[in-house]
Amino acid sequence: MDWYPDEPRFEIVYLLHSIERNERLRLKCRVPSEAAGIDSVTGVGPRRNWYEREVFDLFGIDFRNHPDLRRIMMPETWEGHPLRKDYPVTGDKYAYTQE
Repeated sequence: MDWYPDEPRFEIVYLLHSIERNERLRLKCRVPSEAAGIDSVTGVGPRRNWYEREVFDLFGIDFRNHPDLRRIMMPETWEGHPLRKDYPVTGDKYAYTQE
């Protein structure tokens, strides 16, 4: 979530479920805008790779020690992160060219 203009600006929410114990845990982490980064949880489970890549692509949060942190939804040439609240909604931001 983007709480712009508040600081810390970003909030990352992890929803964990233990099937074996039938227990659930919600973990919230606040991340400031000047150091928009947090440690990756892909070591806990490889499926989290896709979620972290999506958050990186759309919000610009850096997941440290992520094995393959690159855009997953937007083209590689896209400028900025479109789900940030301060992202401009007008103008040409699509620098992708078809060849």
